[in-house]
Amino acid sequence: MKINKTIFTILLLLIAGLVVACGSKSAPEAATPPANEMETMPDTEMDTEMEDMEDGEMEGMDMNAEVPADLDTSLSRPTEQGVYQVTISSELDPLSLNEIHNWIIHVAAPDGTAVTNAEITIDGGMPAHQHGFPTAPQVTENLGNGDYKLEGVKFSMAGWWEMRLDITADGQSDSVTFNIVLP
Repeated sequence: MKINKTIFTILLLLIAGLVVACGSKSAPEAATPPANEMETMPDTEMDTEMEDMEDGEMEGMDMNAEVPADLDTSLSRPTEQGVYQVTISSELDPLSLNEIHNWIIHVAAPDGTAVTNAEITIDGGMPAHQHGFPTAPQVTENLGNGDYKLEGVKFSMAGWWEMRLDITADGQSDSVTFNIVLP
C-alpha cells in the first residue's frame, strides 16, 4: 500500500505538534470551574487590568477620590420620568466587597400603590473606572406587594457604584439610578 507523500507529511506534523503541546511544561493548568454562573462574568471594559499594573502603582490611591461631593446616595427615589417610586435594600448589612448578595426592590406608583407586575432589568458599574459589575445581577422573583428579589450583586472594589434599573409595567417604562459608595 502506497501512502501519498503529502498526507504522510501532514500526519507527521500533526503528531509532532501534539507531542510538543502535551509535553510542554508551560502549558496552563486546567481551570477550576466557577462555583456558580454569576462568577463567570469578567470585569468588562477596564483600560488597565490589575495584574498589568507595576508594583506600587496603586499604592496611595484613594479609591473614593472620584466620588462627587454632592452625590445622592438615597435608597428611595422616583424614576427619571416620575412614573414609579423605587426603594432598594440590601439583604447584606453592612455591604462588603467580593461577596455575592441579594437586594429587594420595591416598586410603587407615585401615590404609593404597589406595582405588582413589573419587569425589571439591571445594569451598572463604576462610572469612574468605566467597568460594569463583575457579575450579571438579575431579578429572579416577584415577591408580591411590589417587591422583587434581585440576585447576584457583587461589588469587587471600594468606591462609587451605580445600579441602574429599567422598569416596565402596564405599558409604561422608566429608569432610575442608585448611587452606592463602598468604603
